[in-house]
Formats: sequence, structure tokens, C-alpha cells
Amino acid sequence: MCGVWCAVEPVTPSRKPAVAVMAKVPGAAAVKSRLHPALGAALATRLYECFLRDRLDALAAVDGIDRVIAFTPEEAAAAVAELAPQSFTLVAQRGSDLGARLDNLLTDLLVAGHPAAIAIDSDSPTLPMTYVSRAVGVLTSGETDAVVGPCDDGGYYLIGSRRPCAELFTSMPWSTERVLRLTLERAHRSGLRMHVLPAWFDIDTEADLYRLQRETAGQHTGPLRTIALVQELSAAGVLAQH
Repeated sequence: MCGVWCAVEPVTPSRKPAVAVMAKVPGAAAVKSRLHPALGAALATRLYECFLRDRLDALAAVDGIDRVIAFTPEEAAAAVAELAPQSFTLVAQRGSDLGARLDNLLTDLLVAGHPAAIAIDSDSPTLPMTYVSRAVGVLTSGETDAVVGPCDDGGYYLIGSRRPCAELFTSMPWSTERVLRLTLERAHRSGLRMHVLPAWFDIDTEADLYRLQRETAGQHTGPLRTIALVQELSAAGVLAQH
């Protein structure tokens, strides 16, 4: 069974970088609300669960890291433990907004003894894990202080650092196209060496979903649960062929 810890509890120090998946527990938190008009709440939740399970399986194959699921809501620990491969530690998110939750998570992991801490999203199911490995590599080599993976919508799918960087998260206009730009500006003002990974896309809108449909058509490797459900929805006519 996966362990669960919160910031006030002691954890065993680790020499490995930590990579944490930011996750909402399907069925215990509202997910993918912008897909509800196209799919309905139940199908959107089912799709998000595929995203999350595929992300956890993909990250489980990445070597040289300590794997974490940072989940919300806190009371859903038992439910998320059922989803998690045994190689993951479970951590309840804490904070009043996404910025506070990211800052608290990365700071807690660094204080726990990890030489670097990275947070990644759970809704970019086709993201190559080579990008995650690259993020780990540039942080552990000491060639950069922080790393960010841009999303096409102006946000980011990954952020990590070698030390606490509250300035990257405080009073940020989350869910806007300004997030990445402001993050890079703040890093520059703070004197942080920031490595920027290749851009990728996440699935927030109906247009994103159709992009996923196009890019995974006929694919038999990668996020298999996600691909299977998208193919099922296409065959059923829920998603038109684009």
C-alpha cells in the first residue's frame, strides 16, 4: 500500500529527485469542467481518470526518481491509493489556490531531502516522459535552478526547482495565457537560471480533445486507456471525426 504523508509528518530523506503528479481524485472532485458541454460530467470524469492512470503508468517507468501523487481532496486518500502503483508516495495537496499548492508541495519535497522537486500535470496524456527525464537531468546536473515545460495555451505542464521559489507562484493569474510569461519574467527578476523544455499541449477544451483524437488516431502505443476511450467515443459518435 502506498504511504501517505503531510507536511507536519517526518519523511525519510532521499537522494533522488522527486517528481509529483498533481491530481484531482476522480469522483471526489470536479474535473474537466470545460469538457462537460461536449461530454457531460460523467464522461469527462471517466476521461480524466484515463489521463491520470496513464500518467502514473508512464511515470512508473522513469528511472532515477522518487514518484509522488499530490492529490486533492485530502479526504480521498483511500480512493487515490486504489489508483496508485506501489512505487508512488501519496501527498495531500494543501493551499488556498494552485500557486500555494505548488509552492507547498515543492518546498515540502525539497525540505524532505530531495535534491530537486518537480510537479507535472495529469491532463497532458501524450506528453513524452523523455521531457520529464530531461527536466530531472538539467536540475540534478546543476546547470539550472529551475525548469518549466510550456503548454500551448500559455500555461505549463511541468515546473521544478532545486530550491524553494515562492516568487514563481504567488499572486499568479492561474488559468490564463499569461502564466508562462509571468513565470519566466519572475524567474529572470529573481536571478533564477530557468531551463525551458519543449512545448506540449494539455486537454482542457473541446478543441484540445479533437486534437487528441487526431494525434492518437490509429495509435497503439502511449496512453493506452486514453486512446481506447477516445476511440470508443469516436465510434459512438460522441466525438465527430475531425
